[in-house]
Amino acid sequence: MPGESRRYLRGGAAAAVVSLSTAFCAVRNFAIEPWTTRGTETSRRLPERFGGATAAPVGGRSWGDGAGAFGGAATCSLIAAVGSAAAAVAASSKRRLSPRAAAPDADRVYSLPDQIARFARAKEEKNQRYLDISSVFDGSAFKDKQVLVVGGNRGLGLEIVKVLKAEGAAVISTSRGSSPELDELGLSQVILGVDVADEASMKKMASELSSPPDFVIFNAGYFPDIVDNLDSIQVAEAIKQIDICGLGPLRCVAAMKGEGKLKGSKVAVITSQAGSTAWRATQNAGEGGDYGHHMSRAACNIGCALMSEELKKDEVPIVMLHPGFNRTTMTAKYSHIWDIEGAVEPVQGAQRVLHEVQQISMEHTGKFINCEDGLQIPW
Repeated sequence: MPGESRRYLRGGAAAAVVSLSTAFCAVRNFAIEPWTTRGTETSRRLPERFGGATAAPVGGRSWGDGAGAFGGAATCSLIAAVGSAAAAVAASSKRRLSPRAAAPDADRVYSLPDQIARFARAKEEKNQRYLDISSVFDGSAFKDKQVLVVGGNRGLGLEIVKVLKAEGAAVISTSRGSSPELDELGLSQVILGVDVADEASMKKMASELSSPPDFVIFNAGYFPDIVDNLDSIQVAEAIKQIDICGLGPLRCVAAMKGEGKLKGSKVAVITSQAGSTAWRATQNAGEGGDYGHHMSRAACNIGCALMSEELKKDEVPIVMLHPGFNRTTMTAKYSHIWDIEGAVEPVQGAQRVLHEVQQISMEHTGKFINCEDGLQIPW
């Protein structure tokens, strides 16, 4: 994790300071003549070789201010000591930074729009948070918590339900119809006949909850396998996607609020990076397409952003989550790029989602987060 990485590097830096102190003492012992121009050039080049930093002041002067000269032995001593310092940092990092600890720079805010580049960076950095979420996931925060999963009968939703059940959560799943796998789990409650595109259905769902859940995960979605471009616009399908993906979360939250079942809850809405306008120039460069899909997710995101503002006074946080690229029936149309873009199995996708869900707070409300790396996605 970022914090762990910085602690380990501080240890290496301490070793570097000791080595540099030794170098300075050596310089003072050997520097017996005024500095020459050649010595000044040497002193200016050294920082560039070891990272390009500007020379730091020594004894009130910078190394390159022409105040004196290194003797040959002193120069060698300094180079050797600085090399030793750099090696100390490298050795410390190599020794202490395990693959699990390696993570993106803590100063990063936004994820990369290019999925292939994003996956490649994760592999280069050995970012286990991205590459193997099971190595860092800890779902103990869900133990004995009541979690409502809207749309939990198949795909990613079903895997989320399974992981929550395994972590000891009291899971309530909703769907239009059940499935054999869902029936076998023995959940606390299964509410059937729930249609997120129907307001009365959502109100009925909310009325069947005995109390406000600790977490609400809205996972219902729709993404048809159709050709949707300017030569073949799919208006009816676009409206259906907007109705489910864009208005579904609004109906759900409104129904729960109306029934008094939202107080104290933390809400996660599974959306998609497809709803980012800023990323279209990269992910849809020169081609556009999938209008209904992108428009429905953009509608979802703006709706959630507005709800997060309206519910601030009630201290109910709402976070939008892009679950990452998962190998599900919904993304089967993209199976030819699953490997090069780092698509994962649904169980890993579920862990990624839950890793973010358990961190939801008022500090995060209104945020649009990529569950692959935990970074934000721009609007």
